This record gives sequence, C-alpha cells and structure tokens, in this order.
Amino acid sequence: MGRRKAAAAVGIHLRTAEEWDQGIRKSGGRRIYPDGRIVGYKRGVTTMDPPAGTTGTTLVPVPVSALEKPIDPRFLTVQERELIRDLHAAGTSIRAIAHTLGRSPSTISRELDRNTDPRMGYLPHGAHRKAAARRTRPKTAKLAGDSDLRDYVKDKLLIRWSPEQISHTLVEKFPDNPEMRVSPETIYQALYVQARGGLKREIQAALRTGRTRRKPHRTGEQRTPRFVDPMVMISERPPEIEDRAVPGHWEGDLITGAYNQSAIATLVERTTRYVMLVHLPNDHTAETVRDGLVTTMATLPAHLRGSLTWDQGAEMATHRSFTLATDMPVYFCDPASPWQRGSNENTNGLLRQYFPKGTDLSAYGPEDLEHVAQELNGRPRKTLGWNTPAERLRDLLLTT
Repeated sequence: MGRRKAAAAVGIHLRTAEEWDQGIRKSGGRRIYPDGRIVGYKRGVTTMDPPAGTTGTTLVPVPVSALEKPIDPRFLTVQERELIRDLHAAGTSIRAIAHTLGRSPSTISRELDRNTDPRMGYLPHGAHRKAAARRTRPKTAKLAGDSDLRDYVKDKLLIRWSPEQISHTLVEKFPDNPEMRVSPETIYQALYVQARGGLKREIQAALRTGRTRRKPHRTGEQRTPRFVDPMVMISERPPEIEDRAVPGHWEGDLITGAYNQSAIATLVERTTRYVMLVHLPNDHTAETVRDGLVTTMATLPAHLRGSLTWDQGAEMATHRSFTLATDMPVYFCDPASPWQRGSNENTNGLLRQYFPKGTDLSAYGPEDLEHVAQELNGRPRKTLGWNTPAERLRDLLLTT
C-alpha cells in the first residue's frame, strides 16, 4: 500500500512515516539520521558523531542495526522477521523459510502463530515488540493469585496427587481452556520458592517426599570428586583394551548379599571371559576389597595383569594403592553406565544362578567360590566359537 494509507493504518503522522522510510530515528528530543547527523529539533542544533577515539566532525554513518539492543542469538532479530514477512507473503513454505534463515521449522511456525495480527497480518516490527514484551521479567507467578487453576491444584495436592499427575490431568479435563494449564515445575516452585508464594506451606506435607525444602540436583559437570585420588576414566583407556585385541585386561565388580551385608568380588578377563571370584569373608570395605584383589591378581603371570575396569563404587576408594601393589592401572566407568563393563555384568547375571539375591554370601567359603568359577570357566561360549574360557586361558599360558 502507499505511504499515506500505511501511515493511517498504523496510526502515525505522514511525516513520521516519511522519516521512518528515510531511516530517521527520534531519541531524547533529537532526530538521528543514517549519515550520523543528530538534530535537536526543539533547538534546531545540528551536530555530528565523531569516529571512535577522535574528536573531529567527520561524517560517520550509523547503521540501523546499531540502534537495536543486542539479544541472544536464539531469539529472532528484526531483520529475520522482515525476511519472514517477505517470504511468507510470497507464498514460501514454512520449511523453505526455515531453511533460508537457518532456523527450525517449528520456530517459524510458532513465530507466525503467536505474532500475526488478526486484521493486518504478520507485521515484523509489531511482532518484534510483542516478543520483546513477552521476555520481560519478573512475571507474576501463575499460582500466586486466586483462580480456578490455583484452586484445582490445591485440591489435588491435598489428596496427594503429584504435580506431574495434576499437570497432565488438566490437559485431559480442560482440553479447550488454555488458562487451565500449569507445568509440574511451576507447581514445585509455588510450593518451595518463597518469592513465588502461591500455595500455603502446609500443602507441602502432601508431597510424597515430605520435604519442606527442595533437594538440589546437580548436573554431570557439577559432580564432586568421587575419591581422594583422582580417577582415570574409561574414555582414556587405550584402544587395544577396548577392542579386546590384547589379553590380560579385566573387568570387576561386587555382587552383594542380603541387606548389602556380605559380598563377593568378581573378575572377568575381557578376551577369554575367564572368571575369578574373590572371597570377602568379613566385610567389603575399600581396604578389604583391595587386599583381596591384590592377593588374587598375584596368582596370575605378569603378562595377564594388564588393567582393571571398575565402576565408581566406594569399594575402590583405595585404587591408587592397588595400582602400586599390582602395577595395574584402574579405569573407571561413567556413572550409571553398566554396559561399559558388559562382560562383567553378564557374568554377574550368571553367578546369580549360584548366589541368588537376598542370600547371605558370607556362608560361602573359598572352596565354594572356586567350584563355581570352575563351572563357569568350563562352559562353552558362543562368543568364543564354542570354546570354553578355561581353554582360551590355557592356550594363552602355553603360547607365551
């Protein structure tokens, strides 16, 4: 449309529209021109912006982008919104627009849904103002004031529903009412964060944990050191250990008995799958486990004492002294990653045929453990071409 018609539609004076077209901005009673001129239109004084580091009056163009407040790259800029308007008006698909801008299609779709004016269509500068207004903080807490949503949440908390149950049920029960929506995190904040208040403190007692203060959660990057001596992680383990090309590298773990009062240490050689069981008659403290492992490893020839891979259990707190005694480095798995000791985990499952969960493992002596290990090492394995671990280990001992 023409400038006069456009100015009338937006509700501004025609001269203001002309100045906008020319790139003129008004700020603090001054007109700022694209070429750097600043005109105090109340006093008629014209000045020039000097270049950075000088005091002269050289003409310095001021780009329009410099007049905008920088924002995070995850937010759409005015220029991107102008391009969205042009491409959308030309009939370009949402995916094509997203590809042109290097954005996700869902970003473009949400931008058009949220910021399109029902009468004027999508206006980039108006959309930019709406988006900026939504970013303002702080916002009023959703459950702070009296509302049907707050009453519903309060009633369900009193009958011991979890915040997650409440959040999902609201969607099912009020599918056409967007005002009846709240995330589980918002409910937790209303309960635990004083500044966001909203729900009375006695409702906290209805939560299953019974905590009156929120338990902090740490990310992997915030983990405190597990042991005094620094761990060498499995990511630093040499490739020849990973591909099982070189024998003599072991995986280890504990299997525990009833109430974790008794334990047996299990060792599996990665190449042959040969099993050794370590007797722990009294306890499974770090010192006891270390001494048992050192004694067991001493029965092996030097070329079969390559390394040991273990999880981050407290029983390996003395891993440094184990390494000094056996000359075997210890590599630690990542938290909650049992597959990084796959051979050992598989063996522990087989051992439960002999030592069921919930039994007292201290009742088994060294002879019992030796008998079980011999049976496992005498089983043919598909992964070994139906040879047994004992046969593979015997071949290693005979050829070296």
